[in-house]
Amino acid sequence: MLILGIESSCDETGVALVDASGSATPRLLGHALHSQIEMHQAYGGVVPELASRDHIRRVLPLTDAVLAQAGLPLSAVDAVAYTRGPGLAGALLVGSGVACALGFALGKPVIGVHHLEGHLLSPFLSADPPEFPFVALLVSGGHSQLMRVDGVGRYELLGETIDDAAGEAFDKSAKLLGLPYPGGPALSRLAQQGDPLAYKFPRPLLHSGDLDFSFAGLKTAVLTQVKRLAHAHPDGPALPHLADPLSAQQKADVAASVQAAIVEVLVKKSMTAVRQSGLRRLVVAGGVGANALLRAQLGEACAKAGVRVHYPELHLCTDNGAMIALAGGMRAQAGLASADEAGEVDYRFDVKPRWPLSDLR
Repeated sequence: MLILGIESSCDETGVALVDASGSATPRLLGHALHSQIEMHQAYGGVVPELASRDHIRRVLPLTDAVLAQAGLPLSAVDAVAYTRGPGLAGALLVGSGVACALGFALGKPVIGVHHLEGHLLSPFLSADPPEFPFVALLVSGGHSQLMRVDGVGRYELLGETIDDAAGEAFDKSAKLLGLPYPGGPALSRLAQQGDPLAYKFPRPLLHSGDLDFSFAGLKTAVLTQVKRLAHAHPDGPALPHLADPLSAQQKADVAASVQAAIVEVLVKKSMTAVRQSGLRRLVVAGGVGANALLRAQLGEACAKAGVRVHYPELHLCTDNGAMIALAGGMRAQAGLASADEAGEVDYRFDVKPRWPLSDLR
């Protein structure tokens, strides 16, 4: 079963072709991605209208490129999967509109996919795919969740953020340090030059006894520390809300200390979830899952506990079409894409900018 996947939920246009035939391990046949980072950098963040317009320009050329990689014609596609939500409404409409138009033209099913389910299942495309059941740590720009996953569509929420997600903590802390968009990866790079013990930032809910997360207080603590350092600088704060007067080493030390705090919370909560569930397998997915320190510390903790840990390939951690194609194929194989959802009766579509994973059937 060849699934063409289209991802357009935010600032990356992704298209991929996945072979999800029968019981065989899913194979990625073609993959193309366009990032809008350079376009949005001038604004310090994603501009929804610009994102939507850029998706329109990119999606069909990327589709052609993927089919060329795979050496297959469009007519070989058995179904088209697209990100139905959550995400930016205008951006989602681009992908859904193109997917449903292609499905109608081909007379093939169309499957609307939950963006987070795509992340959750993306490690099945890795060289070391997991097996059900497992505990999943889902950490992306706007989500921090721990899930028990017993199969496709069988998800139990164990804990989630009550305010800012881990990715938001990275991004907001980076902005306080005057780092360019996207802030999270920039902060992680800078942290390599810093001392993670330089500043003792709080680890919110670390000892709460539950599996929920909270990172808003950490962001406030970073703001307080940055202002303190800026005012202590002999030249004074040129911009009180930014860390321009800070030395390069001070910025690196703050970045390293922030990263250490976030990673410690994620590791401890994940290992607690594994222990409480009684499962011996952990999956980490989402953009923050590419963080090198998180991978290193989780790997060490899992090795000590005798737990297998699985990650997507690094190039599949961020938003991409491969995870959407895979999720669509796995849902179809599990019988979870109904006739109406698959577009066999009606090619009309809608999108769900706000769509809790717990609402997924």
